[in-house]
Amino acid sequence: MDDTTVIKLPVADHKKTAMKRSRPPRLDPEEEEQLRQQNLKRVAVLGEEDDSVKRLETLVFGAEEELLERLVEMKKCLHANSARPSEDKLTTVQFHPSAQVVMTAGIDQSVSLFQVDGKTNPKIQSIHLERFPVHKAQFSQDGETVIATSLRNKMFYLYDMMEGRVISASSVQTNEVVCSMKINGDVSGVAFSRDGSKVFEACLNSSNPKPLRAVMNLLTSATSLRFNPTSEILAIASRVEDEAVRLVHLSSLTVFSNFPIAKRKVAYRASCLDFSPHSGFFSLANNKGHAPLFR
Repeated sequence: MDDTTVIKLPVADHKKTAMKRSRPPRLDPEEEEQLRQQNLKRVAVLGEEDDSVKRLETLVFGAEEELLERLVEMKKCLHANSARPSEDKLTTVQFHPSAQVVMTAGIDQSVSLFQVDGKTNPKIQSIHLERFPVHKAQFSQDGETVIATSLRNKMFYLYDMMEGRVISASSVQTNEVVCSMKINGDVSGVAFSRDGSKVFEACLNSSNPKPLRAVMNLLTSATSLRFNPTSEILAIASRVEDEAVRLVHLSSLTVFSNFPIAKRKVAYRASCLDFSPHSGFFSLANNKGHAPLFR
């Protein structure tokens, strides 16, 4: 027996004559569609004059889409960095652009590489950067170098994985500043295009475009965003709250309702998110020094 609650309908009293309900007039499908389109146009006209009507239009005619329950198939695997957990908060997790490798880095001044198989995830290499808590680490576009930066130091490190050596920015001869940019306002983020020909900056004082949809499933500020390689899923997280990680289905602009679903905490406070190149794996870096892995 399951725990399903069964609700029985009341028994009809056969002594009383049931009142006949009048049937609503049947509409021709074409006439019904024409009537629906007329109502939509009326609401749209009212919406141009009153924002509250516009919001009502979204609630009424978009309700069916909102009520669709989106489920994602995710299996919890062994932590990506289980072979070498960090002794402090992780700040970075990133999958290699071409190899089956994942990198983690964090406040414990280390950068580590692991082979990803979802079962044992063996460690490949780990380096320690003296007095250099890693704020952010990133693979180069060709995947041969790791760039590590810190908030406590103006310099940065380059880890040449092919030669297995670490180079400080102060000793680099070929990498030099080619130009600098200045904008009004505080820059909150910078990203290069895939081919490296363009750079994008996020400024706190810039004008805000009208969003397609506002995702309000986090109770605290969203601090991490990551699209999967096929742009079907957007992962969002907040480092302020435990388990504040959500996956958004972009085609419908709805949030998957079954992630995270663990009875005990797994994500904790996530500071970084990433998908593997073919979306086979998803991982995050948390404040416990772990990189939970899902497939």
